Amino acid sequence: MLTSLRNYRNRITKYAVLVAMAVLAIGTGVAQDAAEREGYFEVRSATTEVLGGVHTLDARLQLVLSSEALAALESGVTLTIELQMQVIRVRRWLMDDAEAELAIRYELEYRPISQRYIVKNLNSGEQDSFATLYSALNSLGRVQGLPVIDDALLEPDSNYRLRLRAMLNTQQYPATLRLLFFWRGQWQLQSEWFEWSLER
Repeated sequence: MLTSLRNYRNRITKYAVLVAMAVLAIGTGVAQDAAEREGYFEVRSATTEVLGGVHTLDARLQLVLSSEALAALESGVTLTIELQMQVIRVRRWLMDDAEAELAIRYELEYRPISQRYIVKNLNSGEQDSFATLYSALNSLGRVQGLPVIDDALLEPDSNYRLRLRAMLNTQQYPATLRLLFFWRGQWQLQSEWFEWSLER
């Protein structure tokens, strides 16, 4: 009972800190210029290849946190970074059809006692630890050999294109915070769609 109460109080404290930072836009003291403090996500490149009958993804992303998101992270708030992918069948006379959608979610957490950044893949449960935020974000930005779709599920005579984007997902927070984030540009971190043709 005491443990549950303590955990509840910890969650409330984290959300209270997050609200204060979102409203007051507390600075982080990190050496970044004005453009970087806004933060941005960008898909730099993405390709697929077939391995064992499965299309796998290699991608490079640039992930820069805004000052508010960074301050929240260093205050103990876990951030969720999500990769969204679509497999779209190209049709000549009809609208293109999104035949498959994939979402890969990662949690980014800072542990002040050990001074380590933890990256956890919520889809697979795999977890890694990093000494610096740079190395943690660099790891998140290097996608290698990610299974996307079995080639047998695709129409043999059809052409397909793929789309990929990265975003900061805030759906795990209470509704009041999500409403606040909607009006805070520094929490609207989302890349443009990166699109390419699927080679078979």
